[in-house]
Amino acid sequence: MAERGRPRRFDRTAALRRAMEVFWARGYEGTAMTDLTAAMGIASPSLYAAFGCKEALFREALELYEAGEGGVAARALETEPTARRAVEAMLRDNATAYTAPGKPPGCMIVLASAVGVPASPEIRDYLQESGRQSVVRLKARLDRGIAEGDVPAGADTLAVANFYATVLNGLTIQARNGADCPALHAVVDSAMAGWTALVTPRG
Repeated sequence: MAERGRPRRFDRTAALRRAMEVFWARGYEGTAMTDLTAAMGIASPSLYAAFGCKEALFREALELYEAGEGGVAARALETEPTARRAVEAMLRDNATAYTAPGKPPGCMIVLASAVGVPASPEIRDYLQESGRQSVVRLKARLDRGIAEGDVPAGADTLAVANFYATVLNGLTIQARNGADCPALHAVVDSAMAGWTALVTPRG
């Protein structure tokens, strides 16, 4: 027997992607519900029925972002054969992604943290934890480099991870301020020029 009821008149996946792009461009606090309903092509009751509140919609949008455009860093760290190549690929791949035509510039997560502090403590915690995890992933890749012999034993992998995470975040800000892809790659050139000094143990 066919299920009764009014069918949804919109594509939920497509609507979520449009919401993601609005949040990406404007940040969590900078996005009004009217911005979302206009971009998604639905009325407020349909939005609430399909996604719940604005916070829940933002969480789903972040998950969609991390599964796609936001997963560039994690993929680079997993696939490259050495720590140095992994870090450089992470920076370069993101430099290219942050300036891709037709998409908001920069990283959605970094920009959501930088463009207004979300009033929701759950959203604040989520964004802060995401930032911490980027350092954790970098440190783990550098530690693996020590184990595999391509990073010197005794390297301060936490300090190196913090440095390159900061460079990555800076690429987002530069992209949002209008820097083009070659300009971001020039920043990566400078950051990678310091690799040997950064991983060489001090003392």
